[in-house]
Amino acid sequence: MQNRQAKENILEEPSPPLMVRALLATSNTTLKLERWSITGLMFLLTFLILLNVVTRYSGSSLYWVDESAVYSVVWLTFIGGSAMTRLRMDFAVEMVTEKLPATYKKIAKITAGLGIATFSIALAWMCLLWFDPIGFAQAGFEPKAFAAKSFNFIYTERTQTLNWPSWVVYLIIPIFSVTMVIHSVANLLEDLGFAAVSKFKEFGLTNAESVN
Repeated sequence: MQNRQAKENILEEPSPPLMVRALLATSNTTLKLERWSITGLMFLLTFLILLNVVTRYSGSSLYWVDESAVYSVVWLTFIGGSAMTRLRMDFAVEMVTEKLPATYKKIAKITAGLGIATFSIALAWMCLLWFDPIGFAQAGFEPKAFAAKSFNFIYTERTQTLNWPSWVVYLIIPIFSVTMVIHSVANLLEDLGFAAVSKFKEFGLTNAESVN
């Protein structure tokens, strides 16, 4: 019995480094939040569409419903795209890579992962320049003063019918860039062999390789 347990301990995979486990845990927690957000936004979008239909047929349509539905779709698209990246459900053209040997196929996969991570980091940097939180703080958090100094009108614009600050709607882009960085790096660490491929049974997938 002791010999059997010893053999099982030998066959066990070594635990990933602490930093790798922390990043994977962050990615998986982010994915759970995205799953709840997607569910909530789908319910909201369905409600807005039904509300729009009912109010239009009753002759008392609400002018702000259309814009609300559009913004719901925008947020749903970005959050869903981020979740699909972690689930490896993003589109892939494998006409060439599927015919390569296993070693070269892995290299191509890692290269693609590096491309996604690089794009995500670049997008996050562009969002930082766009929102310019340091410059906004230096302007005393005054939208007009910030716009006059930087010619950046992101904090002065408002939506057409809801009359919300436009930056609230645009906020999904930096959120998307940050979650994409987390997910793409997590996928890359798994592809490099630092950790086993994560399983996502709550999404109806046996593992992250089920789709791509």
